[in-house]
Amino acid sequence: MEHPHAVIVGAGIGGLTAAVALHRAGWRVTVLERAASLEPVGAAISLAPNAQRALDVIGLGDEVRALAAWQGDGGLRAPGGRWLSRTDSQAAARRFGGPLALLHRATLAGLLSAHLPDGALRTGRAASLTDPGAADRPALVATSDGEIEADLVVGADGIHSAVRRTLFPGHPGPAYTGFTTWRVVIPALEQPFAPHETWGRGRLWGTQPLKDGRIYAYAAALAPAGSRAPDDEKAELRRRFGDWHAPVPGILAAITPEDVLRHDVHHMTVPLPAYHRGRTALLGDAAHAMAPTLGQGGNQAVEDAVVLAHHLTQGRPNPSSALAAYTRDRLPRTTGIVRRSARTARLAMLTGVPAVAARDLGITAVSRLAPSALLRGFDGIADWRPPVRTYAAQTERTNHMPREAQ
Repeated sequence: MEHPHAVIVGAGIGGLTAAVALHRAGWRVTVLERAASLEPVGAAISLAPNAQRALDVIGLGDEVRALAAWQGDGGLRAPGGRWLSRTDSQAAARRFGGPLALLHRATLAGLLSAHLPDGALRTGRAASLTDPGAADRPALVATSDGEIEADLVVGADGIHSAVRRTLFPGHPGPAYTGFTTWRVVIPALEQPFAPHETWGRGRLWGTQPLKDGRIYAYAAALAPAGSRAPDDEKAELRRRFGDWHAPVPGILAAITPEDVLRHDVHHMTVPLPAYHRGRTALLGDAAHAMAPTLGQGGNQAVEDAVVLAHHLTQGRPNPSSALAAYTRDRLPRTTGIVRRSARTARLAMLTGVPAVAARDLGITAVSRLAPSALLRGFDGIADWRPPVRTYAAQTERTNHMPREAQ
């Protein structure tokens, strides 16, 4: 009997996870990526325990957990260096059942693509959805090599998704958050530091270690959409963050302008009516782009992929009914996280002196009275578990067991 065929448009983290999950579930998969090579932009990705448990389902959770580098203290700081809130890696692991793993996106993409069959990933292949399909007909995807029929199409083509526009042409799409971001990965510094995020007035900075010794740094600031530095982005970062606490000046001194990635941030303030139509599903930023302030964009794409594959293997009569179940599972959860991310962004990007002072004082007071307050902000997010009864991972079996099986 011929295996059903899934075409995934986009080879980002969500698209690759969906391809691996569907392949392991017995589907024939084709991943179409517009870029000429699989070189993910975005520097690094933080995978919380919720995404790690999703990756357990396809056998990659332990490999990702082994890359966790945060040990000891960390937390939230003010630009002068004062700690507003502190936590530690062990407390986070105890609360959510696993560590926070930060790794380069290229590393994760490599782990995922290595589990695909030869020929499944096709780079340099722009694709467009010409028919989303229905219960009684396949979906159709147009490429430069001709049209492809598919039992399922997965739109994993990012924030400005063409697949989404085809499915929901009347939807307004993503809106600008009001702030832009910079990201950079540099070699290790001689000066040790505690992992941190620092909030200022309409600006934030984060410095995090990678397992291989490199450092991932990111920044965000309020700025008009589409604006760019008059000289270069390193100079812009020095203007905005050059007088902040260590290790920020050292990082700025170590980078070159070519190291810096800058992107405006958009999010889906108006939820889609569904994450599917016919035989076509959306996942990740194509479905629910969110501000990065909770670090959940990539994590939710990984969750989407595993839940999608789960529903497609539950014996439903056709993919259309499975996709309706996928929407019922994912739309409420991701809409809630989009809104929580937006609220956190508004708090981080306050500009008025009294408002910022009150924010910092409140964070400090709450953290002293309830040391776990910062972690509680991830309750209902990082403690998520996939809708399956077994995992591929062999370690921490009890912590990762689904609630219904405990």
